[in-house]
Amino acid sequence: MNVKPGSENYKWFVLSFATLGTLMATINSGIILIALPNIFKGIALNPLTPSNSSYLLWMLMGFLMATAVLLVSLGRLGDLYGRAKMFSTGFSIFTVFSILLSLTWLHGPSAAMYLIVMRIGQGIGGAFLFANSGALITDAFPSNQRGLALGINSVAAGGGSFIGLVLGGLLAPIEWRLVFLVSVPFGIIGTIGGFLVLRDTRDKVHVKIDWLGNITFALGLVLILIGITYGIEPYGGHTMGWTSPVVLAEIISGIVLMLIFIGIELKSDHPMLQLSLFRIRSFAAGNFATLLSALARGGLMFILIIWLQGIWLPLHGYSFARTPLWAGIYMLPLTVGFLIAGPLSGIASDRHGARPFAVAGMLITGLSFGFLDILPVNFSYVFFALTLLLMGIGFGMFASPNQAGIMNSLPPDQRGAGAGTVNTFQNSAMVFSIGIFFTLIILGLASSLPHALQSGLTAQGINKTIAIKASSLPPVGSLFAAFLGINPIHAILGTAVNTAHHPAYLTGRSFFPGLISQPFAKGLHEAFVFGIIAALVSALASVMRGGRYVHGETHHKANVTSTTDIANSPAPTGLVTSKLSMDFEMETEIGH
Repeated sequence: MNVKPGSENYKWFVLSFATLGTLMATINSGIILIALPNIFKGIALNPLTPSNSSYLLWMLMGFLMATAVLLVSLGRLGDLYGRAKMFSTGFSIFTVFSILLSLTWLHGPSAAMYLIVMRIGQGIGGAFLFANSGALITDAFPSNQRGLALGINSVAAGGGSFIGLVLGGLLAPIEWRLVFLVSVPFGIIGTIGGFLVLRDTRDKVHVKIDWLGNITFALGLVLILIGITYGIEPYGGHTMGWTSPVVLAEIISGIVLMLIFIGIELKSDHPMLQLSLFRIRSFAAGNFATLLSALARGGLMFILIIWLQGIWLPLHGYSFARTPLWAGIYMLPLTVGFLIAGPLSGIASDRHGARPFAVAGMLITGLSFGFLDILPVNFSYVFFALTLLLMGIGFGMFASPNQAGIMNSLPPDQRGAGAGTVNTFQNSAMVFSIGIFFTLIILGLASSLPHALQSGLTAQGINKTIAIKASSLPPVGSLFAAFLGINPIHAILGTAVNTAHHPAYLTGRSFFPGLISQPFAKGLHEAFVFGIIAALVSALASVMRGGRYVHGETHHKANVTSTTDIANSPAPTGLVTSKLSMDFEMETEIGH
């Protein structure tokens, strides 16, 4: 079988390895969401202890933070030194850290710190994969098939996290280390196959690395993301840490560094990111739409899991030990909708362009958030499943065409940096979204949970002083308990639970879910309204992207003669800005 670059078979090998890498990395993120209760139990760490909440957040955020910070830099390095080699290196890094994650012999906080560091290492490997997969596919496929190819890859990215929910629910109760080891065989296959088969199909551009820009960007984004992570946690007598001087200093310093980064890039002869890429309307509008879509979607997974594990499943007779698996199963309609819509919309966008599908996808997503908002907390599953199916279709309709439209708009020598930019927008927005959704939910809980908890406990015979003390605890603990599928009442009351009229009822399946459901509903409403707004603004950004536009093809259709060769050939760095300015002008005229 001929698998040399340029052959008909080669592009499908590229797609297979790119999809395998994307699927492996995203399955890992979904697995962690469901497996956290078993992981904490396995390392003997009580997640409800206030001082341990940061470990939970960093277990979730560390991977996303590492990928977000490194994506643009690694995409640019792929442009310069070879995407195939960088992508295969990502497989090997991810595999090594997956093995290391399963080997810890530690317990308690030291074990949690070890796992967090290894998760960040996994995130570095994931950054190599995410930053170069889209560019490899774009290089290998002609423009009239990129929507299909990138659609399949997008389905792997979106579907992987949902598949991980079910896998985590199945594997974690057996042995928590399996949630990390499950990706190792695929990592070995990808590493060996990638180095043997994948090749770069264009000449590398040898320029100096913009170290100052890379460092400034990384530090700025890290400070912002760290500030968001700690902003979710309690501070002093406040339910959250947004007023903490440290959090404010981190976020403000991060913003200042990002502004300095922009100044550096504008003056650099060899910038990490060509900011003039944003003169391409399809690229700029597509990235903004990606940012808003990720803001709508990022925190949604956490909210749905909290809703199912902490409230709905226990109220419907499921023990807290069984809720992680069933939460993953009950969310499958979201995956099904995404798997159906992703490839079909990607194929259609090859012919009709990204705009109609991206706009329709985000409008459907906004409608789905509206349906979720009107559902009662103790909903009928049929309506919940249909809403998730519709939402999956909306996300699928948006993701594939949007990515194909962005990648088609880029010059060949900027595809790595461009793909890294897209994924940076997406992963950073996912962290922002988690912070926003958690904040809205916690504010909703803080306004009514203390009174509900105090009233509920005293009604069950708990001493009023003890009930008041229990109700004054930060609501983030109750939120994390719901997220982990844990009933916190026993941990909150200790031996005082035995003084209740019916201790078994307090620690059973219905008391805590029933108690938290109405306060949680207030936060849900605010979170879903935010999701509606983000989806609608993303749809508006998608309208602004213009019609179908493929870099190079547009120049050809416009019968540009003297400048066509310049626009379609690898340009020296000094010509990039003027070339991209020309792209924007032609695209505005033709891609209406």
